[in-house]
Amino acid sequence: MTSPLTASTLEPSSATELKLENVLYEKKDSIAYVTVNRPKVLNALNTATWTDLQTAFEHAQADASVRGVILTGAGDKAFIAGADIGELAHVGAYDAEQSSRFGQDVLNLIENLGKPVIAAVNGFALGGGCETAMACTMRIAVEHAKFGQPEVKLGLLPGGGGTQRLPRLVGKGRALQLILTGETISAQEAYRIGLVNEVVPAADLIGRAESLLKQIAANAPIAVKFSLDAVNKGLETSQREGLALEAAYFGICAATEDKQEGTAAFLEKRVPQFRGR
Repeated sequence: MTSPLTASTLEPSSATELKLENVLYEKKDSIAYVTVNRPKVLNALNTATWTDLQTAFEHAQADASVRGVILTGAGDKAFIAGADIGELAHVGAYDAEQSSRFGQDVLNLIENLGKPVIAAVNGFALGGGCETAMACTMRIAVEHAKFGQPEVKLGLLPGGGGTQRLPRLVGKGRALQLILTGETISAQEAYRIGLVNEVVPAADLIGRAESLLKQIAANAPIAVKFSLDAVNKGLETSQREGLALEAAYFGICAATEDKQEGTAAFLEKRVPQFRGR
């Protein structure tokens, strides 16, 4: 099963690969491509896959040349169809809590990477798959994608941040409807309620995600990083505290070389050349 990039599209000077068992990692230019690669089980998440995701995103975070990440699933049926039920069925209370905390930690890493992460949702995004998509900066979905948090149908509740991120994205009422009924919704409905940013034809999915990341990468890296941080941290605090954080970050950005370059380029009517300093 191939990932979004084939070998022929990767130039040796710009491509970096990371060998993992359940996740494909490739880099082209400033974009890292992370692909959950378990198509025979619809890219279901087991402990080994969570670990590979953690490794992949730590690699992307540490690589200064990576300006953004596209996360998707192998094949055309599923982004991530949820947890590996075969593994989950044998987990007791203590191990379940530890598993939940580990998954939450991986998704916190994705959410707070300091670089934009776009979920390219190419099919089912259920349970842990929906939670993984919600941890990303934005979600682009194909027309046949499906979303849901069906954990209550298994005698569980969302354990990867679904009870927290979903109401922040779509509101308490809609979130509780999805969580308590366990219903699956279409990409179009997910777009209507604000769960996804855009719905595109399957052939345009990766291209649209790349376009967004390239648009973001044209901006000042430090400003992008602090904008992400201000929004993420601001949602966890009061508006007054969030505004104080925003002002502090505004001051930090004002002291950068990028701010000098950005304002000078604007006044000189030219394209800025940001260096992340």
